[in-house]
Amino acid sequence: MKNSIDMRLDGQVAIITGGGTGIGEATARLFARQGAKVVLANRRVSTGNQEMQWIIDNGGEAIFISTDVSDVAQVRNLVDKTIQTYGRIDILFNNAGIGVSAPFWKMSEEDWNRMIAVDLTGHFLCAKYVVPHMLAQGGGVIVNMSSVLGVSTFANQTAYTTCKAGIIGMTKAMALDLADKDIRVNCIIPGSIDTPMMWESYSPEDLPKIRVEAAKAVPMGRVAAPEEIASVVLFLVSPAASLITGTTLIADGGLLCRIATDY
Repeated sequence: MKNSIDMRLDGQVAIITGGGTGIGEATARLFARQGAKVVLANRRVSTGNQEMQWIIDNGGEAIFISTDVSDVAQVRNLVDKTIQTYGRIDILFNNAGIGVSAPFWKMSEEDWNRMIAVDLTGHFLCAKYVVPHMLAQGGGVIVNMSSVLGVSTFANQTAYTTCKAGIIGMTKAMALDLADKDIRVNCIIPGSIDTPMMWESYSPEDLPKIRVEAAKAVPMGRVAAPEEIASVVLFLVSPAASLITGTTLIADGGLLCRIATDY
């Protein structure tokens, strides 16, 4: 009997959206180290190319395909080029997302529609065009990215919370549709993670104080590294999670356990 479950991904092809920075970047590097052929889908060409080159320079295999996940033609191009290059798709990590903070009555329709298009519809489109290939090859795994703000929230996050809550429901429905087809679909809820997106709305002057406050707000006392979420993604796509589908896995350092009060 083996003492541990093998989490190698040798020969598997993994599409990672938003793969140029943050959690996507950390997951791409981890998957490459585990032997996967990584397909980086990213809007920013510079970061996508840099990440592809980093993986190649460190002994992995990767390609970069510039992709806006809200654009049907670009998603279809992503899937088609992946199949043309590697012949299969074993893993889809739906990670791409954006954030816009505003009271909902002050938010423009353009910002609302863009948030829904990228953060929610983007997950749907990527899964829609990947799944037929997974069905044809006999199986696969999809991991969707939600957030603690899909379960709880704070001010000015109506659009983001709507998207992230929708992803939780979408995951359950997708998983049920595919449960008898050897395609598992799960969802991750990260908390405070040290990524560019977490800090982008703060000024350089305020950032040191905000970092301290963010760490104190987490019961475990720290903002997590992107690599800690990457390891959760690896678990969910591995044989160790063979019975897990339709599940939302919370990795937040205990953030959702706490009731915030002023007394």
